[in-house]
Amino acid sequence: MVAEQRVDWLTGGVRRSAASDRIVAVASDLFQTRGFDRVGMDDVAGAVGCSRATLYRHFPGKAALFDAVMAKSAVGVAERVAATVRRYEGSRRIVEAILASVAAVRSDPVLAKGFAGTRAGGSDGAFASSPELGRIATLLTGIAPDDEAVQWIVRIVLSLLTWPLADAASERRMVERFIR
Repeated sequence: MVAEQRVDWLTGGVRRSAASDRIVAVASDLFQTRGFDRVGMDDVAGAVGCSRATLYRHFPGKAALFDAVMAKSAVGVAERVAATVRRYEGSRRIVEAILASVAAVRSDPVLAKGFAGTRAGGSDGAFASSPELGRIATLLTGIAPDDEAVQWIVRIVLSLLTWPLADAASERRMVERFIR
């Protein structure tokens, strides 16, 4: 039986969702200003104004909180990329989706900070095997669901983010060479 979620008189919404949203927003600011490695759960709880117990009720650990912060930013990036690649089909769409994803992540302050100077965005490769990123990659590129192809696309985007080439033209040439 699913519990009914009532609108809270104080928050104007579902209290649990409002609390999670506030925690994610504050953590996002902290991760941007200090970096992922320099922010602890105590820092987040203090900045939010809640206890550690409350924080852990919403997020079981720092990795889960980091994932929530990154996921929130990723939704915006995915929407921008989807609008960009909508007019393309086939291999051209795959190329444009990869390159637009890289550009959008680089321009997003949260995601750019999450990937800056780390091997895999600060969460030790969790992104490479993320089912959510796989679904986004399938949607954006227009490919049929294929776990290996999706893994390849996600890893190419992550590689360009963590080990960029000299310029956008070089990245385009490389992606086009292996897609077309």
